[in-house]
Amino acid sequence: MARRRLPRAMFDFVDGAAEDEITLRDNRAAFERVRLRPRVLVDVSRIDTRAELLGAEAPLPLAVAPTGMSGVAWPKAELEIARAAAKRGIPYTLSTPASSSIEEVAREVGEKLGGRLWFQLYVLRDQAILDKLVARALAAGYEALFVTVDLAAAGKRERDPRNGLVMPFRPNRTNIPDLLSRPGWLLQMIAGGFPKFANLVDLVDAGAQPGGIAAIVARELDASFDWGRLARLRERWPKKLVVKGLLRADDAERAVREGMDAIVVSNHGGRQLDGAIASLDALPEVVRAAGGRVPVLLDSGVRRGADIVKARLLGAQGAMVGRATLYGAAVAGEQGAAHALGILIDEFERAMKLCGVRTIAEITPDLLAPEYTPPRRFAPPLLSEEGT
Repeated sequence: MARRRLPRAMFDFVDGAAEDEITLRDNRAAFERVRLRPRVLVDVSRIDTRAELLGAEAPLPLAVAPTGMSGVAWPKAELEIARAAAKRGIPYTLSTPASSSIEEVAREVGEKLGGRLWFQLYVLRDQAILDKLVARALAAGYEALFVTVDLAAAGKRERDPRNGLVMPFRPNRTNIPDLLSRPGWLLQMIAGGFPKFANLVDLVDAGAQPGGIAAIVARELDASFDWGRLARLRERWPKKLVVKGLLRADDAERAVREGMDAIVVSNHGGRQLDGAIASLDALPEVVRAAGGRVPVLLDSGVRRGADIVKARLLGAQGAMVGRATLYGAAVAGEQGAAHALGILIDEFERAMKLCGVRTIAEITPDLLAPEYTPPRRFAPPLLSEEGT
């Protein structure tokens, strides 16, 4: 439905990934390779899907991952998705290059709906702008800061230049026929205004050169950001600090030593390094390295409710979904995002029942089929912040 409604450039921006999109496909293939061994003759007439996510209760082990410039799909799509998530008690992560501002989402979702909000930080070279983003998120009441560490360079997403897409968006000779082919979307954008970098006004005003998002990101992402800089950020952020984008055990061990409160196993949805290991395949070794000292979340490739079960089986405290809710928002704003979440919730509950599982604690590694063999010393899912 999103493909039918959006111009090709906009759908490809949401749907696509880097270069040959090998990692994008493998993220799904990794989930498809995992087979389940369900229990039977269990009374599952009543199940309890509640889980702990980053130290607080959630209705199920699911959160919404950050997706940058979601406003290309629907005006203020971040705000629409965040509202849909908040009404279901699901945490929402706002991206730095969002088309809705930190303060607007905090006011409309955090204050008015009591939604749980996390903020994803892009590490930029301009220290003043970076410090301001952190201060704004803290002042607005975001409960956790997700530092994305797989952005030393911008991924080569070839669909975008092929479609004439640049960000901040502007019509050009290449994309005008595509835009005119979807008049409903175009009229909506004209009425509401084409999306801009709501959190990066200072950066754009500071002199962004022609070339759109690729030029801006390539120039402003800080390739020098390292463990020492992360440690200094730890000193400045008093709430939960989460490192997002780890795929290795040694990096996970270092993250724990540096005082991170959680880890997100992620390959950026396949949008950065093409050929990177699938997030689900990397999950067990990261969980093993974390050793129950901090929770581990997973994103990239989550499309079905059963995927949340599989992520838990391989050690994740919870899964994060990005494209699925954005597809929904592209069709019908908040209502579409809510429908997408509803599908995931229904499928997760159904998968629990069909696996003979009544509570999250009963999602244990014995549900994995023998042909899937996790790495040695596999740790079971973390059930609480203390690992109890």
